[in-house]
Amino acid sequence: MQVARWLHVLGVVVWVGGMFFAHMALRPAAQALPPPQRLPLLAATLSRFVAWAGLAILMVVGSGVALIGLAGGMGAVGAAVHAMTGLGLAMTAIYAWLVARPLPQLRAAVAAAHWQEAGAAMAGVRRLVGVNLVLGLVTLTLAMLGRG
Repeated sequence: MQVARWLHVLGVVVWVGGMFFAHMALRPAAQALPPPQRLPLLAATLSRFVAWAGLAILMVVGSGVALIGLAGGMGAVGAAVHAMTGLGLAMTAIYAWLVARPLPQLRAAVAAAHWQEAGAAMAGVRRLVGVNLVLGLVTLTLAMLGRG
């Protein structure tokens, strides 16, 4: 059980922490750069991050299933676990959409040096990361305060 819990927390730290860094530190700092510098930097950074986030998601989902199973199944866990599961699945769906649509659009526009298109794609990525960050922080709050 301890290994599953550790994998779960590690995955959450990588995923939510990475989104927090990207949204609250990297993006605002990169705004000072002109689009031909800013957008390739953000595209490359996000490409690396989504790979790590994908691994983190596998860790969170796999360990979450194991933890729920060890607790006796969904019928044996409280409302907070049900809410965390739903939020986590929503976050996973948003991640999948980000990887399938706006991130490839961003990469293609950057490769073609179409800065206006790249900026529009980056705005879509930013919104999705922002939504997922809020969902992740709500989920973390449920995990820490929803046990009572």
